[in-house]
Amino acid sequence: MRLIAFLATLLTLSMHAAESPNLLTIPLKDIDGKEMTLAAYKAKVVLVVNVASACGYTAQYEGLEALYRKYKAKGLVIVGVPCNDFGGQEPGTEAEIKKFCSSRFEVTFPLTSKVSAKGKSAHPLFVALTGKEAGHPGPVTWNFNKFLVGPDGKLLVRFDSSVAPESAELQAAIEKALK
Repeated sequence: MRLIAFLATLLTLSMHAAESPNLLTIPLKDIDGKEMTLAAYKAKVVLVVNVASACGYTAQYEGLEALYRKYKAKGLVIVGVPCNDFGGQEPGTEAEIKKFCSSRFEVTFPLTSKVSAKGKSAHPLFVALTGKEAGHPGPVTWNFNKFLVGPDGKLLVRFDSSVAPESAELQAAIEKALK
């Protein structure tokens, strides 16, 4: 009887894992317009953040860069994904966004081209990150939502905009994922 229960549990877990989308294969463009996927960061932990240059949370760029520098050598990659969905707070072009991030916050982590994070025009990455199959469903609520993706391309946990990059909660999740 125990063996049957064990096998049923394994089957359920493997079916759930098969349903979860692999975020590494979704096509994106980098901030310079070159085709990319998160597969470039396979075997790394990736923190995907929808970013904006004119938001009350924009100062989080500084904390994100510090987080990136702190954990980069251990296998963390932060990917900033500019979005203009919330209050029109990312109106710039990719060139303007890139210049703003590098000159104002010395951002060195990768940035993608600007996409939509919500609604019918949501980029497939955000559709996958927020869908019920990802394990942490619900729409992106504002700029600077954070999605922690494991080395296998599966969403581990997500954080609201109010969770600062330097928060103990976020850093503990990153450290756990890096083990």
